Amino acid sequence: MKSNEELATFAGGCFWCMEHDFGKIRGVLSVISGYTGGDEIDPTYQDVLSGTTNHVEAIQVTFNPSVVSYEELLRHYFYNIDPTRDDGQFCDTGRQYRPVIFYHNDRQEELAKKFKQILIDSQKFDRVLVQILPAMRFNPAEENHQKYYKKCPMRYKFYRYTCGREKRLSELWTNFAPF
Repeated sequence: MKSNEELATFAGGCFWCMEHDFGKIRGVLSVISGYTGGDEIDPTYQDVLSGTTNHVEAIQVTFNPSVVSYEELLRHYFYNIDPTRDDGQFCDTGRQYRPVIFYHNDRQEELAKKFKQILIDSQKFDRVLVQILPAMRFNPAEENHQKYYKKCPMRYKFYRYTCGREKRLSELWTNFAPF
């Protein structure tokens, strides 16, 4: 890791969608889809999909903090998840799709807790179920899952649309911008 680079790790449902959304941000240098949060050393997609590993589908973001701040990434993260669910996101159900912010240092932990508290204090949602946990071993997903939106654009667009992601995000965040 170079001196002008920092890591951020987020879980928010399907890693294909998270990778796509974060890859468009200026200052984000790379986004890798993978698995974290569980005890298995090298889980596979099938292991995580089974829901027996305690891993979540996640992305690991390498970013230049002089171009994009961690706060901006948190803002982007929250506006692209449903913070009221811990049993999945959108059409994907299971704890392997729960929303989690994995912090890499004390500052990231403090900021993640601050953002979560802003949502709680807003009283817009009955509950805010995003977990905030220390970063753990991150296992990159298999190659066919990396940049899926580029490799299979039609399948990706169909999945994203039929999953109801945009509709739910609009319900949650239209006319509500707490950050």
